[in-house]
Amino acid sequence: MVRYEVALRRQILPRWELVPLARITHSDVSSWVHSLTDEGLAPATVRYAHRVLSLALTAAVRYGRLVRNVAEGVPLPRVVGRPKRFLTHDQVQALAEACAPYGTLIKVLAYAGLRWGELVALTTRRIDLKRRRIEVVEAITEVHGRVIVGTTKTHQRRSVPIPRFLADELAVDLATKAPGDLVFTAPEGGVLRNTNFRPRFFDPAAEKAGLPGLTPHELRHTAASLAVAAGANVKAVQQMLGHASAAMTPDVYAGLFADDLDGVADRLDRAYTRLNADQMRTASHPVQSNQGVLPFEISPEQGAG
Repeated sequence: MVRYEVALRRQILPRWELVPLARITHSDVSSWVHSLTDEGLAPATVRYAHRVLSLALTAAVRYGRLVRNVAEGVPLPRVVGRPKRFLTHDQVQALAEACAPYGTLIKVLAYAGLRWGELVALTTRRIDLKRRRIEVVEAITEVHGRVIVGTTKTHQRRSVPIPRFLADELAVDLATKAPGDLVFTAPEGGVLRNTNFRPRFFDPAAEKAGLPGLTPHELRHTAASLAVAAGANVKAVQQMLGHASAAMTPDVYAGLFADDLDGVADRLDRAYTRLNADQMRTASHPVQSNQGVLPFEISPEQGAG
């Protein structure tokens, strides 16, 4: 909702607020998209603004205000994503130590893959230490400086398994909290805001750990990487991260699953090698009888002769 509001206020309404729906043409939308690009907006921002406008026009078609959505088929700038950074276990540990007193928070991001809004909305009642599960139900967003508690990005709840060592660390943090308390809070209490957390804690810790420029969201990528390296399949990673569909997961992390396929090929190779070794051992030890070594079997009929 926040991103919709920003796109409306900054990109859509200044151009389209006073234009009657029936007068918007495909060419007009195309020119608008080009103008946003010429202003220096990032391709992802331009594409998102176009998407919001297109959704509005689709609604107009649905309610009979337009015959068709003239935003469809407009050429859009290509988004070239920067390479994702995946941390190792050692790097996560170094970052966690440098980010004290928020070391456990770092590990929850890196091993459970929560989004920032999901992390700061997490309450003690959503953590089951015995089952080693985090129930992701709510998320926090900021609208004009106000904290809004709502559903997750996909509007679905999910259960995320966590390693035993992380459950043990969370048990220490939760021991001093009451049921329903936020798990991670600002130093002065209340919601931990990313705009304050990053300059005060995260960015200096990343520099100290030798990871300059790292963002909290990259720990979500790390969670996917570490899970795949531990043997998780596409469906498991999708459920852990809360992707809307399993199809989205390999699109986002195609490189990780390519490495996983290499692992599958290696395991197939080892299985085939073991099979051939077993067959060779069997061939080198023929059947034996009381009369000595027989390189073949003798049927009862042959033996009777």
